[in-house]
Amino acid sequence: MPATRPARVAAAGWGWRYAGRRAPAVRDVSFRIDPGERVLLLGASGAGKSTLLAGIAGLLGGADEGEESGSLLIDGERAETHRGRVGLVLQDPDAGVVLSKVGDDVAFGCENLGVPAAEIPARVAEAMRAVGLDVPLSRATKALSGGQKQRLALAGVLAMRPGVLLLDEPTANLDPDGVREVRASVERAVAETGATLIVIEHRTAVWADLMDRVIVVGADGGLLADGPPDRVFAEHGAALAAAGVWVPGEPLDLPVLPAAPAGSDAAVAASGLAISRDGRVIVRAGLDLQVPRAAATVITGPNGAGKSTLALTLAGLLPEAAGEVRAAEILAAPSGRRPSRWKSRELLTRIGTVFQEPEHQFLATTVRDELAVGPRSRGVGPAAVEVIVDELLDRLHLSPLAAANPFTLSGGQKRRLSVATVLADAPPVIVLDEPTFGQDRRGWLELVRLLQSEIAAGVTVVAVTHDEEVMHHLGGHRIELGEPVSGGPVSGGPASAVHPSAVHPSAVHPSAVHSSGDRR
Repeated sequence: MPATRPARVAAAGWGWRYAGRRAPAVRDVSFRIDPGERVLLLGASGAGKSTLLAGIAGLLGGADEGEESGSLLIDGERAETHRGRVGLVLQDPDAGVVLSKVGDDVAFGCENLGVPAAEIPARVAEAMRAVGLDVPLSRATKALSGGQKQRLALAGVLAMRPGVLLLDEPTANLDPDGVREVRASVERAVAETGATLIVIEHRTAVWADLMDRVIVVGADGGLLADGPPDRVFAEHGAALAAAGVWVPGEPLDLPVLPAAPAGSDAAVAASGLAISRDGRVIVRAGLDLQVPRAAATVITGPNGAGKSTLALTLAGLLPEAAGEVRAAEILAAPSGRRPSRWKSRELLTRIGTVFQEPEHQFLATTVRDELAVGPRSRGVGPAAVEVIVDELLDRLHLSPLAAANPFTLSGGQKRRLSVATVLADAPPVIVLDEPTFGQDRRGWLELVRLLQSEIAAGVTVVAVTHDEEVMHHLGGHRIELGEPVSGGPVSGGPASAVHPSAVHPSAVHPSAVHSSGDRR
């Protein structure tokens, strides 16, 4: 990539309060980032990191969207005047997808900047190679996995060759190989272009050695620390960990669930299963597997392997392309034991699902009401609903946001709320897609502790995750999908390896769940 002119970023007492919110999302932040510096931006969930990046990118709009204080400048001028010089990869990769074809989407930014048409194909190919997105340019963007969409968003930004590159948790949805590829591609890009780099990332160990500097934003305003990574972590490590920052090498005070003997009863089992994302093309076939009762089952594998599709099929939200998924007799509904054939209310009282994108399951206009939807729907009295809601708000550090609209929360806060909506009903089976995505250290610990306590109470937990610490601390049983395969029509397809291990036997208790959508 040809060199570009790196930019200076300067904040002086800067803050932003979103319209309709009493408290600022971020306040009293001051720093100067020189051209070409590489900065790791840290802080607890909700400290305003994403808002700060949006401000640097000039995306916060006018007075009708919120109230600004202080100044935030790019090369001495307001950020919105620097069209094309600042590239931002958002926390939610779906938010960055604009067009229906991969090649068109990567080219979109270049076209809007007026890059000569003859130059754009080379830029697109160069950017896709840099992020390791090895798919045809004609591939539909809707057919990409979450991790692939994240690489797509990064490729679109790199193709514009910005002077400031802003990345908001760029590896959150990626498998370990994908993390290494994106990290390497970012390093290569900034080395070639000299662009100023600012990265928000909870995986601090992945990025620390690439960075010149760490800036830590305080949840109550200002900065908690600012300096070279080694010095910041050495001098402030314990305090930062207590504030929710992931500090490399800081141990986790959390037990590991012991493995129980194999052979336990299954809450859900699949035989001869083939799964399909769109009802037409097979993702995996020939799957025979069991989900042990009162245990954690972790579904792992590379991006695009079909993990989310398998989870949604086990949860009854996608029909089997072939074979069948059957629930245990204790979970059987009047419609039978196949979750995909259960009616809406039958499913809602048996399996709760947390989707990869939290926004896909929010129904209410406040956090408090969102947590109350499930208990109210199954007839829990008002006093008991308040107890359930208050406990979850407290445990997951959401109490100050009880009156906020769920869609205005940070990414990490949305994830905690989406998990809490299911836990509010103590369902017998919970299926979670990347449950710890975007979590600071405190939020991660509370989520994993909650899942451990649910398992101890007899709940069956299925989690799709790339998080090795989640796999380690939940223990038990693992379903590992191999490399993505080229699917055939729904009538058949290649088999995939499944590797189960030890599980935790116990009884599954019936309850209700919180989910979105209408099934008739």
